[in-house]
Amino acid sequence: MKKLLVLAMMATLLMAGSAFAVNRHTTIPNATFSFGAPGVASGPTTTNNDDSCDIGVAPAATLLLPYFEVDFNNRTQDTLFTITNVSRLPQIAHVTVWTDWSFPVLDFNIYLTGYDVQGISINQVLGGVVAQNNGTGPTTAQSPLGALSAGFTANPNFAGGGASINCASQPGALNAALVTAVRTALTTGDYNPGGSAACPNKVGGVHANAIGYITIDVASNCSLALPTDPNYYATSILFDNVLIGDYQQLGPAPTGTTASSFDAGGNAMVHIRAVPEGGPAGTPLAGAQTNLPYTFYDRYTPATNRTLDRRQPLPALWAARYIQGGTGAFATNYKVWREGFGAGSCGASLALNGALPVSEIIRFDEHENPNSSAPCTASPCPGVTTSTMPETSAQNTSSGNFPSISSADVGGWMYLNLNNGGSTGYSVTRNVGGVPTIITGAGSTSNLVTGSGTVGPRPSQNWVIVEMFGSTTTGNRLTVDFDAAWLGNGCSSAVAVGAVIAPAGGTPVCPAGDPGCTPGVAPYTGTNTTPLP
Repeated sequence: MKKLLVLAMMATLLMAGSAFAVNRHTTIPNATFSFGAPGVASGPTTTNNDDSCDIGVAPAATLLLPYFEVDFNNRTQDTLFTITNVSRLPQIAHVTVWTDWSFPVLDFNIYLTGYDVQGISINQVLGGVVAQNNGTGPTTAQSPLGALSAGFTANPNFAGGGASINCASQPGALNAALVTAVRTALTTGDYNPGGSAACPNKVGGVHANAIGYITIDVASNCSLALPTDPNYYATSILFDNVLIGDYQQLGPAPTGTTASSFDAGGNAMVHIRAVPEGGPAGTPLAGAQTNLPYTFYDRYTPATNRTLDRRQPLPALWAARYIQGGTGAFATNYKVWREGFGAGSCGASLALNGALPVSEIIRFDEHENPNSSAPCTASPCPGVTTSTMPETSAQNTSSGNFPSISSADVGGWMYLNLNNGGSTGYSVTRNVGGVPTIITGAGSTSNLVTGSGTVGPRPSQNWVIVEMFGSTTTGNRLTVDFDAAWLGNGCSSAVAVGAVIAPAGGTPVCPAGDPGCTPGVAPYTGTNTTPLP
């Protein structure tokens, strides 16, 4: 009972929604690179970092919660997250819940007034209540309006100028049959909400707790369109970098400790910016939609305009510290989100996302001794010595997915090349270089083109969170979550297995064939060597 009381108090504190105000409003200028014709050198019109593949914690158009885990039966485990609107204009946050095989099983909308904040418990959602019992919407009963907020429909990018957002009747309670179907999908992989939405194939893995990930997009209306629908990007998704967010993970009491003890860690969500920002849904831009060579959602966008979402892509190369064992009983998990294959439809190819290949992992101990895992050349990987991971998972660093070490060192770090080999389903607007791994199966590539250099699919996207545990004498464990370091941003070229381990550098956004902008070339020589194909 003490444990439940503590958890309930924590959840109440974390989920208390309130509006906050500041005394000034700062407008971030929109910045896009303006490149001339081939052979004519040009560059950014401003020094603003909007036009970049570098991911940081800054107001964004999409938030990614890479991994959640919930025990909805006993509530020994819960994940809470918070969405904040840092602008004076109202915003709509479209929330999509995905299985660990990248299948969307639930979506709902959170209406935010200016400077609003909303906390959500996934355990509560899986209990049938979203945010609050009467929902969130543009009414004073659902969303109190602060003195500095611009008004309920003042956002000029809302559908119909605010007249067609359809948010007033957003339900706070979910349909009971749908809740049951979502719970089952997140634990057994079976999804049957009834009618034509039922899926005859597995949509996720089998695990005792509900596991998946969440995306949150700024939107123009309170629709139930899913990111897997190409029309979503023409009618719903917006491009304003105005959302920030964080999460808290509440875990079970360690074995042998008192019933009132538990783990708790938290971190910022992944903030994915729109480049360029602004404009209504489906805004036509002169030329390409964005200077980004490919985008976060491009496996779902229309084939005729793959970069319509304008979202920054995520990296493939990572460096993550670990500590495992010792007198302090230390432990480290890597919470790993990975981009899978296919467009989220209900097909047998979804199973590929349950065992995505990993290009290469190198573990360094504290004496700089490298230990490697066998590379993976097919999907799923053959044999038992290679590494595979689903679309999202929490991997303990002592598991067989990571190389073992022969020394007695407790700590070190790992080089993670998490590229799954790419897919012809991902958009490619220029030669991304590298030597992609050849994989087989539906949704994957099997016809890479070679010639002068390597032309192939772009590297897949990934995110890594380091979760560290340390024991204490009081029963609770010290827990901390932090993002691993990316060694190259989302626009960096694919890196081959066996390449020199080094930072890949922040590859700038460069259009194909423009000699005035060369990725990876700097005027000075440093000690960091950019890995070459």
